[in-house]
Amino acid sequence: MWQSLVNGVAVFLGFLYELTVSMGIPSYALAILFLTVILKIVLYPLSHKQMSSMKKMQEIQPKVKELQEKYKKNPEKANQEILALYKENKVNPMSGCLPLLVQMPIVIALFQALQKFQYADLGASFFWIPHLKDPDPLMILPILVGLATYLQSKVTSANTDNPQAAATQRMMLYFMPILIAWMSMKFPAGLGLYWAFFSVLGALQQVLINRQPTMQKGEVGGSK
Repeated sequence: MWQSLVNGVAVFLGFLYELTVSMGIPSYALAILFLTVILKIVLYPLSHKQMSSMKKMQEIQPKVKELQEKYKKNPEKANQEILALYKENKVNPMSGCLPLLVQMPIVIALFQALQKFQYADLGASFFWIPHLKDPDPLMILPILVGLATYLQSKVTSANTDNPQAAATQRMMLYFMPILIAWMSMKFPAGLGLYWAFFSVLGALQQVLINRQPTMQKGEVGGSK
């Protein structure tokens, strides 16, 4: 079943490449961009729910802090009230995991597909990169991958008044882009392009969602 997924990704990428050929601009990089956009569309319901939930969590942080202060001598009661607050505002702290769980098998399948993908000679290069099946020899793409990952992490980071949570969030904000950039130094350049495209599109989607009103003033936590 797994190999079928890998083969399916390779076949679909080949189809998208043939589409670029028919357009008169043969390019595997453009085919990967098409693949990324299609994947974002498929995952849109999940990612939209995730990003909207993250925005709501940012908006109810003052109420969370208020409950923590009110029940600081009774952590169990505080947790119960915070969970009730989440439920009242339809916020699921775990909703951010589902899109990632869906995306990761596709990323791994794409990685394996690109490792053994039979490129045509035409359209396999990308600007300074001689061949997308090989790592970027100039290390420019890994830097772009790191910056794109940082950008997405930055716009999706939730504000928090918890010092420990804030410190962990800051560490992840800088550590993950560096880790992904370092890993992409060894990856096929095609996979790096996919990750950069996906991160930038995700950041743009989050910016658009952040500009949409989700709660009216006075709604947070409900009125009692």
